[in-house]
Amino acid sequence: MLDGMSTPLDRRTFLAGAAGLVPMALGQEKPVRIGVIGTGNRGTSLLRTILSLPGVEVPAVCEINETNLARAQGVVEKAGRTKAEGYSRGVEDYKRLLQRKDLDGVLIATPWELHAPMAVAAMQAGKYAGVEVPVALTVEECWQLVEASEKTKIPCMMLENVCYFRNVLLVMNMLRQGVLGDIIHSEVGYQHYFRNGPFTRDQSGDLTWRGVHTANKDGNQYPTHAIGPAAWWMNINRGDRFAYLTSMSTVSLGPKAAAVRRFGADSAAAKRTFAQGDVNTTMIRTENGMSVVLYYNIQSPRPYDLILRAQGTKGIYSGTLDKVYIEGRSPDAKNGEPDWEDAAKYYEQYEHPLWKRLSREAASSGHGGADYVTLHEFVKAVREKTETPIDVYDSTTWSVITPLSFESVAKRSAPVDFPDFTRGKWRTPRAIRIA
Repeated sequence: MLDGMSTPLDRRTFLAGAAGLVPMALGQEKPVRIGVIGTGNRGTSLLRTILSLPGVEVPAVCEINETNLARAQGVVEKAGRTKAEGYSRGVEDYKRLLQRKDLDGVLIATPWELHAPMAVAAMQAGKYAGVEVPVALTVEECWQLVEASEKTKIPCMMLENVCYFRNVLLVMNMLRQGVLGDIIHSEVGYQHYFRNGPFTRDQSGDLTWRGVHTANKDGNQYPTHAIGPAAWWMNINRGDRFAYLTSMSTVSLGPKAAAVRRFGADSAAAKRTFAQGDVNTTMIRTENGMSVVLYYNIQSPRPYDLILRAQGTKGIYSGTLDKVYIEGRSPDAKNGEPDWEDAAKYYEQYEHPLWKRLSREAASSGHGGADYVTLHEFVKAVREKTETPIDVYDSTTWSVITPLSFESVAKRSAPVDFPDFTRGKWRTPRAIRIA
């Protein structure tokens, strides 16, 4: 079966799908009507991107901040669409939006705590749910999402855009074509220094929304950007699964250093304590014996780096370097040792068809075009009433790393088992639905 749908999957179709080339009907496009819940900076960016897709209408937006709401409505009108109806009567007003009969799906870009309940409500209302990362904060919320999707038969897609980065899709295509051999290990991480620390940009010393989480919990608080690509490369939930993890954090020094630098050593901000260690390292082992090292670091001065390393039995790709080494193909160094080679010729030969097809249209969207490709794939699934490429099992498996890492760190890095959200369906290989 293909992604839980009822289409028979023969060997030729599976091999094509495994390379990210699932054949799909190219029927006439019909309008897709999407509501947007949450139009702050991220929600407005998603709104602009989805309006750039052909055949998309945005009849309604929900936002409790009236200024942001008016801005979003202006964005819709500027794109040549009819002014979107606004919903702003409070944090529960999204439920009134979900009652509309003229919506096929919704984008959810609200604070983390609201993602899961809003996505559950969307599915119960018959709307495809496209949810910003993470899709949930607790194990219980993850199960609620899985059960809602299974009961309603409505997909829930976490909008994990790093899965659609050009180099991530390149590696997927190289793996599917056997260039790197069988993947056995991946090293990835969200390493993104926030120079202002956990504090707002003004001189109040107040915490940002991210700072509140930093103050109260210790673990990997933002795993999905990094783990999504590794999970896709390793066919997680599609023939393998994450079995258990162990997690460890360093001492927390970064927030205090930021406070002293910005407000002075005697400031109230400098006297705050923060639970989150500066660097968290989480190791994951899969049921089939593969491994992932996953980092989280937003508190240490360093350039941005997702690492995105894929180690196969025939070679390796490094996203940090954007270089490749293939045994028997890449030239060795003068001393006879393996040496990196630029990935340029591999892009020429193994560029993923999806990226090749959409790169021109995607060029002006966020995250190097990945936002456009992500929303393109979400809209395509909504239009065709098919499963989303990142399904509810992916969304929950990647998000649940956060609460599992909290538990492991608190228990001196004890191993913690992953819930099997697929209830055993992971054992059956299936393709990722990428056009």
